[in-house]
Amino acid sequence: MEGIGGDGASVASPMPQWGHDAWRMYQYYLDKSTPHSTYRWIGTLVIVAIYCLRVYYVQGFYIVAYGLGIYLLNLLIGFLSPLVDPELEGSDGPLLPTKGSDEFKPFIRRLPEFKFWYSMTKAFCIAFVMTFFSVFDVPVFWPILLCYWIVLFVLTMRRQIGHMIKYKYIPFSIGKQKYSGKKGSAGSSGSRGD
Repeated sequence: MEGIGGDGASVASPMPQWGHDAWRMYQYYLDKSTPHSTYRWIGTLVIVAIYCLRVYYVQGFYIVAYGLGIYLLNLLIGFLSPLVDPELEGSDGPLLPTKGSDEFKPFIRRLPEFKFWYSMTKAFCIAFVMTFFSVFDVPVFWPILLCYWIVLFVLTMRRQIGHMIKYKYIPFSIGKQKYSGKKGSAGSSGSRGD
């Protein structure tokens, strides 16, 4: 009996084992790419260009592009939003400082940069694959979809920028802040030397 069960398990295991090994290899390279954000984004731009060329060449799949645009807008909102919304006062987590006397708390995103990149890249890859199936090529008048998406983008960004102004946060940090010293002390120390 043991020999029969062992043989059946060994015959069925190569395929799941291969899939598990492929997933581990994929995860390994994904983890290695984490600190290289510039190269990750360049790769994503290449994928975006390939997708755009495919849609342009086929002259179709505009509904897929519209769905992709809505999904990317959703990702962008998550990327620009704080982890804890200051409008919801009942939270126990770190809040954004709203007054100058408040303690400095770093901006923590609801959607971190790596997850934003990964979701965006995965979405473009899925949309690219969808362009090979005619079932997704729904005939639509694409200028209407484009105008509707632009209106949606403008209204959403206006609301998000209003939220950023109201709670005084900037979701971007451009490098490390440097101490420049007191501006008044340099001029006054020269006059003391006389």
